[in-house]
Amino acid sequence: MKKNLLAMLLVASLSVALTACGANTSAVESQPQTTEEKVEDETEEVVEETTEEISDEEAAAHVAELIDAIYVQTRTDETDAQCEEAKKAWDALTDAQKELVEGENADPDYFGRDTGDASLDDPLNSDEIGENEILVVSFGTSFNDSRAKDIGGIEKAIAEAFPSFSVRRAFTAQIIINHVQARDGEKIDNVDQALERAVNNGVKNLVVQPTHLMHGAEYDELMESVEKYADKFETVVVSEPLLGEVGADEKVTNTDKETVADEVVAAAIKEAGFEDVDAAEEASTAFVFLGHGTSHKAKVTYSQMNTVMNDLKYSNAFIGTVEGEPEETEVEAVIEKISEAGYKNIVLRPLMVVAGDHANNDMAGDDDDSWKSLFEAKGVFENIDCQISGLGRIEGVQSLYVDHINDALAAANFVIEDASASDISELEDGEYIAKFDTDSSMFHINETMNGEGTLTVKDGQMTMKIVLSGDGILNLYAGLAKDAENDEKNWIDHDTVKVTYDDGTEEEVNSFIIPVKAIDEEFDLALVGKKNKWYDHKVIVSDVKKVQ
Repeated sequence: MKKNLLAMLLVASLSVALTACGANTSAVESQPQTTEEKVEDETEEVVEETTEEISDEEAAAHVAELIDAIYVQTRTDETDAQCEEAKKAWDALTDAQKELVEGENADPDYFGRDTGDASLDDPLNSDEIGENEILVVSFGTSFNDSRAKDIGGIEKAIAEAFPSFSVRRAFTAQIIINHVQARDGEKIDNVDQALERAVNNGVKNLVVQPTHLMHGAEYDELMESVEKYADKFETVVVSEPLLGEVGADEKVTNTDKETVADEVVAAAIKEAGFEDVDAAEEASTAFVFLGHGTSHKAKVTYSQMNTVMNDLKYSNAFIGTVEGEPEETEVEAVIEKISEAGYKNIVLRPLMVVAGDHANNDMAGDDDDSWKSLFEAKGVFENIDCQISGLGRIEGVQSLYVDHINDALAAANFVIEDASASDISELEDGEYIAKFDTDSSMFHINETMNGEGTLTVKDGQMTMKIVLSGDGILNLYAGLAKDAENDEKNWIDHDTVKVTYDDGTEEEVNSFIIPVKAIDEEFDLALVGKKNKWYDHKVIVSDVKKVQ
């Protein structure tokens, strides 16, 4: 409309001018292109360029408004529709328009940044979960790879340790929940949604495990939400956050903090390529473990972690925080301390459960105010490396969460009837023969073994050696195929054994030692063969007989 109006006004003005000069209309028609036509064509081009520029800006501004509308900490009845609308509007932009997106919290990275494959993550929000639930509550992250490896790693470890519980997820950051939903279509429950889901599913016994580092503001808000639902369950147990009780001052530490210090230092040293902490010291290398920081009274936890590092003789390990609280963890204070100590090489690594936005941007980003950039600007260090790896993917840290749940259950005299535990308790330590059946004719015990394997019971755990019919199956996995693909460290490798058939022929086939979760009860066991594709199967162990 703007273009047509402007063009008509220009043409009308020019026509009046030409008429006043006595222009001959018949002569105009015979010429290839009149001055008037040239002006009109040029006007069209100018107007189109102006209109296109305005249109790009308006389209980008509209998307920015939609992003800002969902960049909030409160979920409403309109949230789902708003997330969908924002993604559709973004997808409709040209690449040039996407670069113009800018708002109070909006930028092109909101939808455009590649943070990994969201389909590899499980939001753990399914229903029909039984009477016993462990709700794993995290702050959350929109970085897909980190969400699957760090938070997902903790959740899987807990699920494996407590097979009689259904493990479910909740995030406390609605801003992150909305981001993941809008960008990737993955819906993650907030705490209220997760608790309401548990009630609707008939959960009787609820265990809440926060993955938060400490008893800070996020933990306090979580407790308020849990208290609102406490009377809707028969039993509710809340486990400790990662670093346990806070303590009165910086000198008060505990075994949780010591465990985390040992684990994160060991992981950092290994990734940096050193044999041990002394080798790193000799190479003039300092490790900076960067936490979030907080104004909450629990901020003394970071000072306590500094104390632990000193007590454990990690003289080249330093604690920093993004927020600079407490003061000694502020970036300039940490840089000065390391500079005075004479270290020349720096390794930055998160002291955070998840390697998300803070790790990728505040720690390792290219902006002038990132920790990496500020260390570089100091001009006294020879090399600054960044390790983008959260605490949640460290096995020792995962085990610590499992220990916290066990401690909380014991403290609350929380007893759950567990079929596998009951079966194990009835079996003395020793060796047994048991039948092993599967849901597939291609996955079965070798015929020389009569459908049986050797079951070993030791210290409350059961494992079974099975000999298969051939060598086509290369690895097994105690769980589902979708989880196996990204959990190589827990693949079960095969051994090769020789079997002799009734006709005297011999053959080398593959055997495995598998964990047995229960007797007379199906459990998941995935397999992968020579085609490198994982398949789901159900197996069952039964007819247990003592080996005489």
